[in-house]
Amino acid sequence: MATRALGTTLAIGSTTVGGLTSISGVELSADTIDVTTLDSTDGYREFVGGFIDGGEVSADGYLSDSGTDEAALAGLVGADEQSCVITFSNGATWTFAGVVTGFSTSADLEDAIGFSITIKVSGKPVFAAGTDS
Repeated sequence: MATRALGTTLAIGSTTVGGLTSISGVELSADTIDVTTLDSTDGYREFVGGFIDGGEVSADGYLSDSGTDEAALAGLVGADEQSCVITFSNGATWTFAGVVTGFSTSADLEDAIGFSITIKVSGKPVFAAGTDS
């Protein structure tokens, strides 16, 4: 049975990001290394797996009334790695180290003031299945 996304949270360092409307990522992808040689058979290239990239996590939301948490997040752009955790409503988690690479705000005429944050996953992210039923 599918689980609703409502209640999913993102924590960056000691800050739990509030007012979120969406969270994307972690997106695992692997490089390949071409190991084709002159004596490879059948005329096809041959590959072995290379490094795995954890991708980027992006999140969107609405600014809080005080903007305090968002100011702290904006201050993390380009800073050292942060401990990050995405916790889904069923208890499943992604835990990873990440570098905040972007923070932006937006103000549209017929919408609340929004923000976006982007985090580059550094190292191996760990997925743990949820235990809630």
